[in-house]
Amino acid sequence: MTTAAPYPFLKGHGTENDFVVLPDPDGSVHGELSAERVRALCDRRAGIGGDGVLRVIRVDAIEAGRGQGAEWFMDYRNHDGSLSEMCGNGVRVFGRYLAREGLVDPTRPVPVATRGGVKTLTFAGGAADGKITADMGAPEVFGSSDVSVVVEGEKRTWPAVHISMGNPHAVVFLDEGASLADVGPLHDAPLHDEGVYPDGVNVEFVVRRGPAHVAMRVHERGAGETRSCGTGACAVMVATALADDAGRGTPYRIDLPGGTLSVTWTDDDRILMTGPAVLVASGTTAL
Repeated sequence: MTTAAPYPFLKGHGTENDFVVLPDPDGSVHGELSAERVRALCDRRAGIGGDGVLRVIRVDAIEAGRGQGAEWFMDYRNHDGSLSEMCGNGVRVFGRYLAREGLVDPTRPVPVATRGGVKTLTFAGGAADGKITADMGAPEVFGSSDVSVVVEGEKRTWPAVHISMGNPHAVVFLDEGASLADVGPLHDAPLHDEGVYPDGVNVEFVVRRGPAHVAMRVHERGAGETRSCGTGACAVMVATALADDAGRGTPYRIDLPGGTLSVTWTDDDRILMTGPAVLVASGTTAL
């Protein structure tokens, strides 16, 4: 990796799903953000460290953002440099940055364009430092027919529920009385049906904790096992609510290794995810 001219960065996380934030309003700092640069930034030993990179860019400065009716585009890249349609924890961190810098009014809903469509953020009490609710849009539920995942080291296969939150998810419910630790290590990506998920898939393993309350682990494509996944929590909520035959509007508590998210499926078919977003550092780098 060659060095570049120094440029600004921030570090933030949402329930310990962590990101390098790159301010680049007009696209002049990074041009086409290379996978090599993303991997260098996300390296936890030789770089800044993160599950992914969030580039903050105006929609008129990047082709993927145009025509979405928002001012700002979240150009999200996975830890390995690959593109991703959406990141639920990331979009809250993205919103936190915009509010902190005075680029948006946190007392009003804030639309953010992504490769998975526009996501609208609402700041608790209009404050710039409280929890943020992201309207993640309508889920797509494809069911569980012939969908399965395999943890290779454990040689175990589970049926999965196929759900899209703008990006693909395979939700696995563990047997009653099972522990999330029973899944074993998730250093390698669980094997999946490539015909169903040609671009890879995020896999969530779920156990029940109580009424409208579950816990999960997640392996994210392009990042590995992470402490949290916002879109994964939304997919888990949808799959659990369907299994419970729960009425719309029931808030579900989703426990993740990095914290807790609240997710609600509304009467008008929207998924609302609420959780924290924290900026922890800023500086410059020449990575």
